[in-house]
Amino acid sequence: MSADSLRADAARNRSQILDSARQVFSDRGLDAPMDEIARHADVGNATLYRRFPTRCELVAAVYEETLREVVTTVEAALQVEDPWRGFEGHITHLCQMQADNRALGDLLTMLFPASPELQALQLRALSGLTALVDRAIASGDLRSDFRHEDVVLILMANTGLLERTVDALPQGWRRHLHFVLEGLHHSSGTAAPQSSGPARTRRAMRQLAIRRGLE
Repeated sequence: MSADSLRADAARNRSQILDSARQVFSDRGLDAPMDEIARHADVGNATLYRRFPTRCELVAAVYEETLREVVTTVEAALQVEDPWRGFEGHITHLCQMQADNRALGDLLTMLFPASPELQALQLRALSGLTALVDRAIASGDLRSDFRHEDVVLILMANTGLLERTVDALPQGWRRHLHFVLEGLHHSSGTAAPQSSGPARTRRAMRQLAIRRGLE
């Protein structure tokens, strides 16, 4: 077989693996069996692991562009003149992404220290999100005891709801999110329980990555 044929086969195998991983992760989550992805791609396990030695490398290859989209949307949200609309719109967009793709329920709520590419994109997305939160609090539209890490809790809660209602109540997350956002708009006059803090939130995000085999 010629060198050109080998390169074409390698490129075809890589494309099949990425397409299959995208579908399997979407259907089953980021902890879907690698063997199932190989079968779906019609390649051997050896071929899969030769191209992507770790689950994290495969996830990074599949979802790098998705995180770039998150960065783009948070930057667009910061251009919305109304601070509350910018914040509300971006949170709703993230929850919609989770509803559309099961894998994103995890992707948006975990850390990726083993993937510098994903980690860098997450930091950019987090920087924009922090600015959204600060801007909405400063304008008086978002209750003052809200913390940046509370966004992670909203997304984790949305993931859990989606897992339990995806078939019977596919739009149930919208109603839940509406009540959450209404509770955050302005101040209720009742102080929320103290935040666990960003360090503990990051620990929870990292533990999720470990449970999904991405550490």
